[in-house]
Amino acid sequence: MSKKTKSRKWNAKQKLKAVSETLSANESELGTYLRKEGLHSQELSEWQDQALAALEDCAKPAPSREEFEKIQEEIKRLEREIQRKDKALAEASALLILQKKIALIWGDGEK
Repeated sequence: MSKKTKSRKWNAKQKLKAVSETLSANESELGTYLRKEGLHSQELSEWQDQALAALEDCAKPAPSREEFEKIQEEIKRLEREIQRKDKALAEASALLILQKKIALIWGDGEK
């Protein structure tokens, strides 16, 4: 081996190329390829699984217009709820700060 491939960082394109080049390889060709590239069969298997998972995700149909609109409405509802809760939290926080300031100014009422 003239190159140091053990510390090589593989990008997605290189991984896909390695997977495609080894799909139809027999065991001896696969072993030669793995040694040449400094790979382990487990890494190649993981890359194959990742490629298949990505293809399956692409094959899923896009949501219909109606489903998309329902999702958008749900997002808007949740955003409104977050805003409402943020306001309530800010108000509660302001009241606590005010109570502490009053207690410091007037005392806590204990004698």
